Amino acid sequence: MKLVLGLMSGTSLDGVDLALVRTDGERIEVLGAFSSYPYDEGFRELIRDGFGKKSGHEAREAEVTNRHIQAIERFLQTEGLTRSEIDLIGFHGQTVFHEPDNGLTIQLGDGAALAKAVGIDVVNDLRTADVLAGGQGAPLVPVFHAAVAKDMAKPLAVLNLGGVGNVTWIGADGELLAFDTGPGNALVDDWVKKHTGQPFDEDGKIAASGDIHDDCVNTFMTHPYFQQPAPKSLDRDEFKKIAFDLVDDLSVEDGAATLTAFTVASVLRAQDAFPELAECWVICGGGRLNKSILSACKAYLSGIVLTAEHVGWNGDAVEAQAFAYLAARSAAGLPITFPGTTGVTQPLSGGQYHPAK
Repeated sequence: MKLVLGLMSGTSLDGVDLALVRTDGERIEVLGAFSSYPYDEGFRELIRDGFGKKSGHEAREAEVTNRHIQAIERFLQTEGLTRSEIDLIGFHGQTVFHEPDNGLTIQLGDGAALAKAVGIDVVNDLRTADVLAGGQGAPLVPVFHAAVAKDMAKPLAVLNLGGVGNVTWIGADGELLAFDTGPGNALVDDWVKKHTGQPFDEDGKIAASGDIHDDCVNTFMTHPYFQQPAPKSLDRDEFKKIAFDLVDDLSVEDGAATLTAFTVASVLRAQDAFPELAECWVICGGGRLNKSILSACKAYLSGIVLTAEHVGWNGDAVEAQAFAYLAARSAAGLPITFPGTTGVTQPLSGGQYHPAK
């Protein structure tokens, strides 16, 4: 068993999440401490400026790496841990570009520099091998979802709502199907930021005070992505232009309500791809805290809808925990992506290993 520290910085740009997992890449012995260190607005703007760009990220990558180094040092100090107690780090990096159909996905972060700076072996670049083998490179968390949900009733759906939404369907026989559902929090976050200066719609209050424009939702759901078979994946800003064009003349409140409805509608559509309807949904990520999203999911999804906390998980920690688990699997040569999760032709390991010395 290794004590692995997982690092995650999602497209919502909240900050660096860190989580400890004791695992051999198959069994999970302990889900340990978790912390999150928020980004300042200046750094968020630096990263936002890089979204959708294929090159010119040198300064951003250096800064992303430095922010993660600082977060690790703070985490170790807060938890009273020495570097020698951590066997491995799983470093996701910061996604700025994702176009798997053209063989390209970019996660900023220098794994070798991180390993050297903190004195702990690092696994990073966990998506590229899958993309180069013809997979979508996302979502990567399904094998972790299956591990932590091994004793739960199936079929089960685990929904993560970060900047983008993704779902893992787990069948009674352990079959996995996973894909990006559509927008998560990114559209409404960007809308609220643009019109109010706030980074997100806290508790979904702005959306709750507006009216949903069903004609906009219906038009949005004609986007070709929703007709594509799973597995499939998205860039964070895939829908931004079409979505903002649809709501551009709405009030701030109605725009937030309608953009939030886009997220819910895409989740509802996702269950059409399941081999069998889920008996239970577990919702993770920041979207579980949005009361407008959660209430709509409870009203319209098949089966019981629970937040991560209702099943004993930390809904903020799941993705950081997943990258700790994936790093352990990568180091052991175990597969991290599968035909049903990314569309790759056979189970595939991935990641780049960087020894500390």
